Amino acid sequence: MRRLFPDPAEVGVLEALEEFPPRAPQGRPFVALNMVLSADGRAAVDGRTSPLSSKSDRAMFHGLRERVDCVMVGAGTVRAEGYGRLIKDPDARARREALGLDPEPLTAVVSRSGDVPLEDAVVGHDPAELLRGLEAERGVRSVLCEGGPLLTRDLLAQGLIDELFLTISAQLVGGEDPLTMVRGAPLEGPTGLDLVWILEGEGDLLLRWRLRP
Repeated sequence: MRRLFPDPAEVGVLEALEEFPPRAPQGRPFVALNMVLSADGRAAVDGRTSPLSSKSDRAMFHGLRERVDCVMVGAGTVRAEGYGRLIKDPDARARREALGLDPEPLTAVVSRSGDVPLEDAVVGHDPAELLRGLEAERGVRSVLCEGGPLLTRDLLAQGLIDELFLTISAQLVGGEDPLTMVRGAPLEGPTGLDLVWILEGEGDLLLRWRLRP
């Protein structure tokens, strides 16, 4: 994989994530959002993200999971994507333990109904309350959000996302009324982003931004 910005070099995903996650803000865990989009802005193909994902994107997806205390996701995404065990690779589990983490990150699901097909998940209906509870009751200091678009909108509206990892897939999808990265009511105003790095793999662009306060 090539790093294009800030300093061009050949890098691996784990090398690129060596200093991730940063220190958590006061009063809640650090939250990063990871998403993949087609080059024309579509977040899914036939309701799933897997057709957009390349080997490079999957490496980033798993690398991010490997370094956080918790993965947060909306109930609709759990059902659409077939969530189960988060870390299957024994080497990845060993690397987590070497970092002082549990072999498997906690799963947190945002659900209005509470009906979630995952036995060990922590479930809540409000993302902010769920984050506070994860920190206070479970000692969670870092969370990776994997969507979907409604949960993403709620977190953005409440100022609860600190970083965005976005893969621009080298594909065009098309279609009318497509699923996009953020859905729901418009945000109060544009959210500024500061670019941290750009990687390239298999023609995809993998970008990391910090959200401005």
